Amino acid sequence: MNRLKNISEANSSSSGAGGMIIIPAIDIIDGKCVRLTQGDYDQKKIYNEHPLEVAKQFEDAGLKRLHLVDLDGAKAGSVKNWKVLETIAAKTSVVIDFGGGIKKEADVKIVFDCGAAYATIGSMAVKEETTFVNWLNTFGAAKFLLGADVKDEKITVGGWLETTDVWVYDFIRKYIDHGVQQIFCTDVSKDGKLEGPSVGLYKNIITEFPSLHFIASGGVSSMKDLEALQAIGCKGAIVGKAIYEGRVNIHDLIKF
Repeated sequence: MNRLKNISEANSSSSGAGGMIIIPAIDIIDGKCVRLTQGDYDQKKIYNEHPLEVAKQFEDAGLKRLHLVDLDGAKAGSVKNWKVLETIAAKTSVVIDFGGGIKKEADVKIVFDCGAAYATIGSMAVKEETTFVNWLNTFGAAKFLLGADVKDEKITVGGWLETTDVWVYDFIRKYIDHGVQQIFCTDVSKDGKLEGPSVGLYKNIITEFPSLHFIASGGVSSMKDLEALQAIGCKGAIVGKAIYEGRVNIHDLIKF
């Protein structure tokens, strides 16, 4: 059985009447659902030891997508929590994007074989451009979700520890030209702090690339934040800590 979710369906039917997809996030360390603050492994909080339970709660609330991050894999440089992906893909109908530790073509294959609809790529697109472009050509650009971590409009890599001189607009334009359709952007100064998203930055990006399937990430703390992101034209929003800390009720998210 082919467990890969239907990508065209993911892009259309899951958006809902409001036109913005809510994508809850599950970050995994040691097979458990955790959240970090600003990518700091020393600022780790365990929310649930069984990620499948969390994914089922999202599914039961009517959410269609899931942003699954292998933090062990990101640290190790190879996919580690593939069994969590496989379990959630087999036992729910959510459309999963999976990232963290995807450094080799074999990792990409593992991610797709275990049921992810999209492979999420960040630092590799910055540091190993030739390799990433080869993956786009081999597997199809529509099967990748490109992550742009940003500080002061410059791309950051290496768990946000290193700021490059790559301007986010140049980065996005380059990969749109290579066929990438979905990009999520995280302002690293906002992530995990529940201080609100970078609406101004995201509005500028959407204005520059109006046809892009742009997904906001980082800083969402309330329903008002999500309404503001919808108002500027975001096609999706990744929500993590706000759900786990009770700032946003998952059953309210279905209205989007």
